[in-house]
Amino acid sequence: MHQKMLLGWMCAAAGLACAAAPAAAQTFAGTAEVVEVEVPVQVVRDGQPVRGLTAADFEVYDGRKKQAITGFRAVDLAAAPAAAVLPMAGRRQFLLLFDLAFSDPKAIVRAREAARELVLKGLRAGDLVGLATYSAARGPQLVLGFTSDRRQVDAALDSLGLVRTPANDPLRLVMAPAGAGDQRLLAEGSREADAASVDALVRELGPEQAGLGRESNRSAQTAAVTALTRSFSGLARTLAAIPGRKQVLYFSEGFDSSLLTGSAGTAAQPVSGGGSGGDVASGSLDPTATVDRGVGTSEPILGSTDESFGSTKSINEVERMLEELRRADCVVQAVDIGGLRAGGEQRVTHTSGKDTLLNIARGTGGELFENSNDLSAAMSGMLERTSLTYVLSFQPESAKPDGSYHKLRVELRNAPRGVRLAYRPGYYSPRPYAALNPLEKLFEASSRVMGGEESGAIASAVLAAPFRTASGRAYVPVLIEVDGPALLAGKPPGALPVEIYVYALDGGGAIQDFLVQSLGMDLAKVEPALRQSGLKFFGHLDLPAGDYSVRTLVRNGATGAFSLRVVPLTVPSFTAGPVLLPPFFPEPPNRWLLSRETPRGPQVPYPFMARQQPFIPAARPALAAGQEVPLSLVGYNLGTGDLKAEGRILARDGKEVGGGEVRVLARESAGGGPDRLAAAFKPPPLPPGEYVLRVTLSGAAGTAGSSAPFVVSAGR
Repeated sequence: MHQKMLLGWMCAAAGLACAAAPAAAQTFAGTAEVVEVEVPVQVVRDGQPVRGLTAADFEVYDGRKKQAITGFRAVDLAAAPAAAVLPMAGRRQFLLLFDLAFSDPKAIVRAREAARELVLKGLRAGDLVGLATYSAARGPQLVLGFTSDRRQVDAALDSLGLVRTPANDPLRLVMAPAGAGDQRLLAEGSREADAASVDALVRELGPEQAGLGRESNRSAQTAAVTALTRSFSGLARTLAAIPGRKQVLYFSEGFDSSLLTGSAGTAAQPVSGGGSGGDVASGSLDPTATVDRGVGTSEPILGSTDESFGSTKSINEVERMLEELRRADCVVQAVDIGGLRAGGEQRVTHTSGKDTLLNIARGTGGELFENSNDLSAAMSGMLERTSLTYVLSFQPESAKPDGSYHKLRVELRNAPRGVRLAYRPGYYSPRPYAALNPLEKLFEASSRVMGGEESGAIASAVLAAPFRTASGRAYVPVLIEVDGPALLAGKPPGALPVEIYVYALDGGGAIQDFLVQSLGMDLAKVEPALRQSGLKFFGHLDLPAGDYSVRTLVRNGATGAFSLRVVPLTVPSFTAGPVLLPPFFPEPPNRWLLSRETPRGPQVPYPFMARQQPFIPAARPALAAGQEVPLSLVGYNLGTGDLKAEGRILARDGKEVGGGEVRVLARESAGGGPDRLAAAFKPPPLPPGEYVLRVTLSGAAGTAGSSAPFVVSAGR
């Protein structure tokens, strides 16, 4: 066993080693995917959310057919604790979108500071924030995915005007720290240098504009508007992959409304209102590689008629953009950054793009904010109205996986006068995972990691435990057990891609560490063992003392089938009083197909040892009632002398269902290291089900306790 464990400890994640004999039947329970449509609804009267409604107050129609409401939840941000787990459809999500093509660089710098103030002071701790930019040459670029980590948002705002070395995070939830690898587009230094660095991104239309006459320059401007509207249409279709309403905070000076209405037209009126995704490596949100991008495109030169009366084609492009935004449940809150000012500056009236910003906002149900550096105060009404969301769910009778769009209608029974409902106007049927573009797959994964509740068709279990190190940050092994048959469902021939994401979020939503690993399994070699048992992955996190939510996502990279698990974790300070880690249940060798993360950071000794022999702990131990099993207890600061162990067994609801005999058999202590106790646990006769073992150690140094889940399976 010792030799095999060392091999398992050394195996690289890219090649699955330690394939072993078939395991005994696993205790995972199978699940089935059911298409469920979630409809977030906000009910407002006199600018305030209407509270106290129930499922009986709502009616939902899919097309013309009334649907039975199968799920209902009121998500009230004013009452929910900051650390509460909320359904993704009920969370507030803000995309900060900076328009570098139609904005002055100095205005962009001021907008960045206004956005920072809004995020840090105006938004709730659990709100998710992403950041993107738009330029004529690059189109929309994702800088940061939707995250609750305010430090990452702050770093992303700082990155505007920087070419930053990318972090090793494909979900784009973590920014790379500033370092020697960063390069400013222009020289370091003053605020003017910041503005100049952004200016380098703004000048995207190219040198062809130089010397153009008025008529030709107008053509270039119209082509730039076309490029923007087509890119935003693609952005909307990509954002549709994220459940829930997206508030798009569009920081721009807008474009000249006469490009749409013509010089003979009046101010633009609100209008009513196309592929998806892009290259994840570049962060592009533009779904089309052939969108018009300025001079030299196929856009015709405008004649005097178009200049006088506007471009019908441009108006249609804007209408299509607004329709795509509405379908994706995106509400644009337009911020006219031409009115923002630095300290000591006088407000400058800016009107050339105001009409277009107003139309875009109104066309999606949003508002226009102007002449305000304090966005948290200016948007206070919007933030209040969106603080309560009713999430209605229904299951359509037939949902063909064709990506077709279905219109929705929500009505409020006996609605009092003055009540206004805001809800998604429709939904897209699921599409085959293979048909999604890379950015849609990214958003699907990141939204689950950041906001999803435990779910998925692939059964899995997770074990995470902190071990003290000299660095001050605990070494936290993370063991993930994945049901093999479920992982193989719908497998492609040849290699099976498996994606593993692990993120540790503290109580404030900040990501303290993360782990991402891609595995390529050669099914010709490992399928028999994988099918008869499952995959066991060994990774780790480095975490300071604190309370965490460890969120793990395992995804079949070919089919999109996934497993999301959320495990609470407390990392103690290890400096005062006795500490007992969760009880570990050693399992027989050769039970799993083993893989380990690609080595990163300082290497540490293998943490799971008993009687000087390594073992693999079970993440979801399956026990037989009344049968004694080995148990490993690891503690710190336990003092000298004898230790007494006491076991209690709790049901899933927390009620005590009996005592479990825990006996300490041997104790190993190493200078500066933990105390390792070889023990035995004998559960009483229990019916099949899920339980928790609570162990308390008592000794001269005091008492310490910890818990671990286990199951009693039928037939064991």
